[in-house]
Amino acid sequence: MDQDVQTMPEQAVVEQRGMQTAELSKAMVRIYKEQFGRGPTKAHSVYAGPDLVVCTLEHSLTPAEQRMVQLGEHQRVRDIRTFFQHASEPEFVEAVEQITGRSVRAFVSGTDTQHDVSAEVFYFDPVAGVDAVNGG
Repeated sequence: MDQDVQTMPEQAVVEQRGMQTAELSKAMVRIYKEQFGRGPTKAHSVYAGPDLVVCTLEHSLTPAEQRMVQLGEHQRVRDIRTFFQHASEPEFVEAVEQITGRSVRAFVSGTDTQHDVSAEVFYFDPVAGVDAVNGG
């Protein structure tokens, strides 16, 4: 009986995070469509610890960016993406904070132009009274 009581809150956290990660993926697709004119065809978000979320997006390069990649201009595409993602940082952070109810302390963004995979990484302020070493 005691074991059931202990796992109930853990199960609720898992379910809540599952709903949040689905919402985060949808929000990232929406923001990409709004900011870059094309959304990714595949998106997946996951908690990588109590204070870290990683959103992976695939196949989001625009036709012009794809052509630049074909011409070998990988660094130029990365620079353009980095600039636009930095310019759009408030939209990314606001969406994540609204969905999770957590304050984002850092936002890191990157793109692998060779494989057309991007990652949006959000670091949260730690929750007071939660032992981050034990993941909860």
